[in-house]
Amino acid sequence: MSDPAASARSADPADALVILSNAVGSFPWSVLAERHPALIRKVRDAFPYGPEQHRALDALLKNATEGVIEPLGAQAVDRGQWEAWGAGEYVGRSWFDVPFLWAESYFYRQLLEAVGYFAPGPWKGIDPFRPFKLAELDTPEADEELAALDELPHQPVEDQELALLHGSLWGNRADLGFRLAQADGTPPVDSQLVVDDSELLRSSLSGTLCLVADNAGRELIPDLLLIDHLLHHHRIERAVLHVKPYPYYVSDATTADVIDALRRLTAAKGAAADSGRRLWSAMTDGRLTVRAHPFSCAPLPYADMPDDLRQEFATADVTVMKGDLNYRRLIGDRLRPATTPFALPTAYFPGPVAALRTLKSDVIVGLDAPTEAALDAAEGRRWRISGTHAVIQMRR
Repeated sequence: MSDPAASARSADPADALVILSNAVGSFPWSVLAERHPALIRKVRDAFPYGPEQHRALDALLKNATEGVIEPLGAQAVDRGQWEAWGAGEYVGRSWFDVPFLWAESYFYRQLLEAVGYFAPGPWKGIDPFRPFKLAELDTPEADEELAALDELPHQPVEDQELALLHGSLWGNRADLGFRLAQADGTPPVDSQLVVDDSELLRSSLSGTLCLVADNAGRELIPDLLLIDHLLHHHRIERAVLHVKPYPYYVSDATTADVIDALRRLTAAKGAAADSGRRLWSAMTDGRLTVRAHPFSCAPLPYADMPDDLRQEFATADVTVMKGDLNYRRLIGDRLRPATTPFALPTAYFPGPVAALRTLKSDVIVGLDAPTEAALDAAEGRRWRISGTHAVIQMRR
């Protein structure tokens, strides 16, 4: 039997270069040189950390911008795992000269190390991003979005499903990490869907849905609402919601964030509360399962997923990858031609797979040539990273 991962690698175009961060002024460079330092400062002020955490955060700030990649401490519980994921190869090199996906992921692991998330002590298990996530749930905008759900039951069921699918897609604009990069702190509003395989996705729904979540807060709630609709109307039999096993990329959802979102729904009124109660019940009877696989925080593409995770995805009737980071990991963080068919870089995936993603990084495939040309003519390359465009892509 052939190796699907090997087949996918052999199908990659020779010029599909791995994205690095060493081009000054590029998007990856701006993440490492500008976004990460800004995040360290925000985290430093978010909690009354003690001198030890302050020193570690200050050291990380200097190291991540001026130094080289350092190994995790000898006592780190996952040091061996990170060495297997590439730390042995990249330690001692500039953060800007290793693959962007790897450097970004390792930065977040080192940030957790700096605040004592894994170490014995009072800060163990304290999510450094929790204040930012909770703030997303406690806003007038969140209230308005939940109140708007009261109008959905008056619409045909198919229209409800499409609305919730698009709500799950565009919920990405609440991505907290992306908002850190905006001058005025607000998400973009001028949006356009440039690939729409929503009908193919909807026709593929049955049995088991795996939804690989991206962000917490006001993005996770639309994901949960979509799952509730699909369960409630018997479009699927069960859902598996994949989240991160520990805090990651500022706003990525963990199990604690799922519970926070469910509590926010059940504390609301009307249709939102009804959905919250149904979802709570679905978790207790097993129709909705939360999964936090260690590979969810790996700095690697899904082509390198371990066998147990591959088997999970193989048993699903369809897997939906949410958000920009999952898209980069699904496709591979490489500069492929934008017109590369979506089916080519996802050929390794062990079952039907879809991507719901607003565009916030350079990776993109599956466009037709006229669409790419029109976007380039109107915006240069900014359309790839601005979050104002999105795709719903599907491969059966």
